[in-house]
Amino acid sequence: MTGSLHAFSAETYTRSLKLMGSRFDITVVAENEPEGNKFIDLAVAEIRRIEKLISSWDEHSQTAEINRKAGIQPVVVAPELFQLIERAMAISRLTDGAFDISYASMDKIWKFDGTMTEMPSPEAIEASVAKVGFEHIILNPESHSIYLDRRGMKIGFGAIGKGYAADRAKTLLMGQGVPAGIINASGDMNTWGVQPSGEEWKVGIVNPFNKTKVFAVLPLQRGAVVTSGDYEKYVRFNGVRYTHIINPQTGYPATGIISATVFAPKAELADALATSIFVMGIDVGLNRINQLPQVECILIDETGKIYSSDHLKIEKE
Repeated sequence: MTGSLHAFSAETYTRSLKLMGSRFDITVVAENEPEGNKFIDLAVAEIRRIEKLISSWDEHSQTAEINRKAGIQPVVVAPELFQLIERAMAISRLTDGAFDISYASMDKIWKFDGTMTEMPSPEAIEASVAKVGFEHIILNPESHSIYLDRRGMKIGFGAIGKGYAADRAKTLLMGQGVPAGIINASGDMNTWGVQPSGEEWKVGIVNPFNKTKVFAVLPLQRGAVVTSGDYEKYVRFNGVRYTHIINPQTGYPATGIISATVFAPKAELADALATSIFVMGIDVGLNRINQLPQVECILIDETGKIYSSDHLKIEKE
């Protein structure tokens, strides 16, 4: 792009499309439509590249190869994938195992589509976590190899992949001189710069009991925000509401929280922590977030009570 971008000549350009099995909305600030389209095309190509690398469904991906060779032999992977797994394991340690990319081997014993009529048996739940455990992912930094040391183990990036893809797309566009934009990966939002008007980008936090209403609006300054919690995806047995987010250590769904919103410098971290907080619970989750620099959260429990981390300023609507 030649010359400097002036706020009066810039506009926002947005495209919505399905990537990584989810809806992505990519917004860029550019001087004209051809330039805006060019930048969006670059972001889409980068997200598709990430999907090819980390998809456990694509049998040709390195992730699928790691899963196939579980308990058999290590697999040498691209430095990018190795580093992503390394960071995922650091988050596992940070959250005492509440976040775990090896959850992928859990049997589908919980159904959140309305077909479940009773709790799975304790034996079925115990069997579902038999092959889960991030401590069984063996990394060799010298050879850049990954080894799952139990047969039947699997890794998957469902709780971190969209956030990582959004981060990479943002980094790429910033490197191309795009002054501002939003990558919204089904609610995983990553922003930089300001709107053409000079105003900050803002994000609304939805009231989970009335999704047409926003209860708070917060500015986003070159950061990411992720909300975890699909309010339709839960079951209720014996008066207890179980969400679709499963504790990888026990095999039981999380209870108590219905919405967790995390603000962090990167969407990858916000994505992983939003999932982890459901498993850790309100007290432990808030305590952990309050210890992390540049990370904040808003939690809503099943009674509608709102909790926020220590340094978050909420603009109530």
